Amino acid sequence: MNAEKLKRISKKMSYILRHQPDSVGLTLAPGGWVAIDDLLGALKISKEVLDEVVFTNDKQRFEYSEDAMQIRARQGHSTQVDLQYEAATPPDLLFHGTATRFLESIFEKGLIKGQRHHVHLSINRETMIAVGRRHGKPVVLEVNAQQMVADGYQFFVTGNHVWLTDHVPPQYLRELT
Repeated sequence: MNAEKLKRISKKMSYILRHQPDSVGLTLAPGGWVAIDDLLGALKISKEVLDEVVFTNDKQRFEYSEDAMQIRARQGHSTQVDLQYEAATPPDLLFHGTATRFLESIFEKGLIKGQRHHVHLSINRETMIAVGRRHGKPVVLEVNAQQMVADGYQFFVTGNHVWLTDHVPPQYLRELT
């Protein structure tokens, strides 16, 4: 299948699994899971096409359950769902990509989750440059995760190595040049 069609299906899956499952008559189970057969029916695609979307997605946004009967988006939800991730100890430093136009607000309020369940962080600085570029002139912020943990903040990690937390106050942030 061509890349453009796969991208359209991936975007539709993100919309359904992260934001509006009810738009196609689905309900997210605990953990954010939906039955694969139900999603296939809603999208009107084959399991082979779904596999191609899941396994070729450059950001690994989706994952199958261990029994391969369910699927979910790993993070980025705005709909009410408990993803059931367990707290994890992050590396000492994490990174967040944004655009320079947001820096004033970020250094005033910190990184906030907005409509999503968590702030997304990464161990990969280069990936965060690409994330920031989506919103304007990119900048990468360094997050002192070690100090946040020492101060009682919790972190979670997804299967595609995205680190999640509820909020990153400004004192834990440093702009990288």
